[in-house]
Amino acid sequence: MFNLFSKNMANQSQQSGTMYNAITAGSKIIGTIIADGDIRIDGTVEGEMQCAGKVVIGEKGLIKGNVTCQNSEIMGTLDGKIINSQTLALRSTGKIKGEVQTQTLIVEPNAQFNGSCQMPAAAKPAAEVKR
Repeated sequence: MFNLFSKNMANQSQQSGTMYNAITAGSKIIGTIIADGDIRIDGTVEGEMQCAGKVVIGEKGLIKGNVTCQNSEIMGTLDGKIINSQTLALRSTGKIKGEVQTQTLIVEPNAQFNGSCQMPAAAKPAAEVKR
């Protein structure tokens, strides 16, 4: 697991009580990343990413490969497949080229999405299930 923090980021996470991982601009990771918490990508990742929390791709961030996560916010570029169990937000500066599987998809104007999307049906609450 990568836990890369600047002192400022570490101080902010201690004050807020949350921790997240970050790949900063100018950094390039080749391989598999496994993160127990949220992760922000402002650099380049080539490979597979498995995240138990939220994946944020900053405006200059790039992921080439497959991503599995709970939620995601894409302001940069994703070239590959993403399996997102809850909500994927593709912001106006974001670009996706590949496959998307998510429960909820939010696409802002000017975002670029070239690929396919599957949105499996949400599980019905117990009160709605017919017996």
